Amino acid sequence: MRRLTPYAFLSVPLLFLIVFTYIPVANMFWYSVTDWDGLSPTKEFVGPANYVEIFTRPELFGVLKVSLYYVAGSVVQILLALYFAAVLSFSTWFRNVYKGFIFFPYLINGVAIGMIFLFFFQPGGTLDSALGAVGLGGASQQWLGDPAVVNYSLAGTSVWRYLGLNFVLFLGAIQSIPPHLYEAAELDGAGRWAQFRWIILPGIRPVVGLSFILAVSGSLSVFEIPFIMTGGANESETFVIQTVNMAFKYYKFGLASAMAVVLLVIILIVTWLQRRIAPDEKVTLS
Repeated sequence: MRRLTPYAFLSVPLLFLIVFTYIPVANMFWYSVTDWDGLSPTKEFVGPANYVEIFTRPELFGVLKVSLYYVAGSVVQILLALYFAAVLSFSTWFRNVYKGFIFFPYLINGVAIGMIFLFFFQPGGTLDSALGAVGLGGASQQWLGDPAVVNYSLAGTSVWRYLGLNFVLFLGAIQSIPPHLYEAAELDGAGRWAQFRWIILPGIRPVVGLSFILAVSGSLSVFEIPFIMTGGANESETFVIQTVNMAFKYYKFGLASAMAVVLLVIILIVTWLQRRIAPDEKVTLS
């Protein structure tokens, strides 16, 4: 009976995983080879026709360039999270308050964040008022209406929202490093920068690698922030927004499912390449 206890506890989450993950993914693969409109009770099998259409229509892949803004934002986000985590891992005035401020945005619903920054970036909104207050009113512009700057605005919003997640991951990893290593380094005359370079960074390398993988995959599949704030207008449409529009606006569920499969494959390939280029190395700190 004791041998069956672990399986009994695992049965419920495994059932949810099958019902809400594996079955929908299997259905997605099936829909991707049909010409289903999402309404008809019948699904006409068309084979690889949807995939052929995807790879013969360059505009469907052209929106992937928008993801580059989010990739760049993710790099900035990881660097900032690493900096704050390293600084606040040491004794600092009001560090718990700072931790709360940094992590709090991650707790806010994505729709709420989109609405907040929609007012933040609107003409005459919070950002323009702040620029005018410091004498930079001339820098005001159409932050969400100009194709040249809209993706910078959206990527900046994403950085603000997800900074807290990486910060907590890095802070937890740093705090798991044995304290006596810092003491030994201080006795040897090592400053904060030397401690960060030779103790902290090697000690949290696997977590940093994981954060980069999550950041890149998230950048390729970004959806809610641009969808809420611009709806994909002004050259801010992402691959996921295009996929959703293909399904629910043009009623081409088969083609949309094929696009989702292609995005899944792209993310898997990018993740595999990241693991090959920068594999995790076991670091022993003692």
